[in-house]
Order: sequence, then structure tokens, then C-alpha cells
Amino acid sequence: MTLRLSDEDMQRLRARAEAEGTSMQDVAQRAIAQFLDGATRASLIEAALADTLERYPETLRRLGE
Repeated sequence: MTLRLSDEDMQRLRARAEAEGTSMQDVAQRAIAQFLDGATRASLIEAALADTLERYPETLRRLGE
């Protein structure tokens, strides 16, 4: 895999890695993992919300009054 970054993003990545005393690769891998985990959680939350809206429309309507 090749990751192409703008000069600005490359500088930010380098600075972050230096500040943490780690490699740019490690910082990038953690950022990608956090992004993917967040997307997974968001999907689960959306599914739970859709289920709740479908199963309890009357209750939710009354709570909104």
C-alpha cells in the first residue's frame, strides 16, 4: 500500500510521531484503526436507532410531547 500525503499532512504526521517518540507508521496505523473503529460504532448506533424507531414509535412520540 502506498499512502500519499500533502506536504502539510506529512509535516503534521512527522511532528506527531516525534512528539510521541514513535514512528510515523505507528501514528498512521493507530489513526486508521481509530477511524475504522469509529465507523463501526457509528454503524451499530445507527442500526440500534433505526430498530428503536421502528419498534417504539408511539412511545417515542409520547416522550416528545
